[in-house]
Amino acid sequence: MIRKIKIKETVKFTALLLMAALFFSCVSTRTLVIDIPLPAENALPPSIQSFTLVSQSVNENYTDLDSDSLQKIFYKQRFNFDTVVYDLQMADTTMKALGELLFESGRFDYVIPESRFLESPKTSLFATEMPWEEVNDLCETFETDAVLSLDHLKTRVFTEYDNETFFDPFQGGFLSAATADMKIYYEALFRIYDPEEEKILLREFISDTLYWGDSDATARDLFSRFTPVKQALTETGIALALELSEKIAVRWKPERRTYFVTGNAGLKQGNRFASQGDWLMAVSQWKKTADETGSKALKSKAQLNMALGYEMLGDVDSAIQWALKSYNIMYRPLTYEYLQILKRRKSELKETK
Repeated sequence: MIRKIKIKETVKFTALLLMAALFFSCVSTRTLVIDIPLPAENALPPSIQSFTLVSQSVNENYTDLDSDSLQKIFYKQRFNFDTVVYDLQMADTTMKALGELLFESGRFDYVIPESRFLESPKTSLFATEMPWEEVNDLCETFETDAVLSLDHLKTRVFTEYDNETFFDPFQGGFLSAATADMKIYYEALFRIYDPEEEKILLREFISDTLYWGDSDATARDLFSRFTPVKQALTETGIALALELSEKIAVRWKPERRTYFVTGNAGLKQGNRFASQGDWLMAVSQWKKTADETGSKALKSKAQLNMALGYEMLGDVDSAIQWALKSYNIMYRPLTYEYLQILKRRKSELKETK
C-alpha cells in the first residue's frame, strides 16, 4: 500500500546542451514523492480495525482551569513551583489527538463517546481492568472492534525562574537576564481490550519529560512569549498520543521514485495516466510501447516505468521483474538504484507478514 503525495519535475541536461540550458530545459524524468508504510512496533491483529476511545484515569481531582487562571497559580509562587496538575483538557487532548493519529495511519477508525470519562476505583493508582461486560457494551454501542482506554495519567509540572548575571565580552561589562525553565514529567498507561477474545491485547506504560526554556532582558519580555502552562500541558497530551500511535499504527516514510516522461507518444500517454493516478492504464500503455518499439532505449524506459507502476499497485515482485528486464536491455544508474530500492522494499514487506 502506497500513498501518493505530489509530483515534481526534475531537469537533466546533456553536456552538448549546457549553454542552451540558459534559455530552455529538456525534462526527461519526473520525480514522484510517495509514502512507504513502516510496520508498527506492536502490531495488532488484522481483526482490530476500529476503537472506542475512553479514559478511566479522570476523577474528581481533575479541573479545567482556563490558561490565565492556571498561570496565576504559578506566578503566585514566583514561577518557582513543583506540583502535580490534573488537567481535564490535557486528558481530552490526548484522546482526541490519538484518535486523529490512528485514523491518519490509514489502518484504524475510531469513536470518542460523549461520556468518555468512565468511573474507576478511587483507591487504586492505576485503574483496574475494565470488566468484559462493559467492554462488550461499548463495542456494541459504537460498533467498534476494541476499546482503547487511557487507564492512568499523571503530569507533574516543575517551573523555575531566576535572574542571572553574565559577562558580555562584546559590550565589555556585566549584563543581567531573566530566565525561565519548565519541565513536565508525564506518565500514562493504555490498555486495548478485545471483546471477541476477552483478551487485553496491549498494556503500554509510557513516561517521559518535556522541557521549555528561555531568557530575556526583563521578566515582562520573557513571559510575554514564554509558553503558558496550559498550552504546555496540551502539547504534552499531543506528545503522549504520538508516542502510543507510533507503537500500534503504521508509520509513513516519504521516498522518491523517478520515471521517464520523454520518448514517443505512447510513453507520454502512459505518463498522463500516471499523473491522474490511474496506474493500471499507465502500465497498460507503457507495456504497449515496450512491445511495439524497435528502440532498445525506449523499450528499457517503458519497462522501468512499468516497474514503478506495479510498485504503485502493490505488486513488488512484478516491479522487480520489469526493472530487471529494463536493466538487462540497457544499463542505467537510475535502473540499478531502483532495483536496490525494490529489493529493500521486498525485504521490508516480508518482515511485516
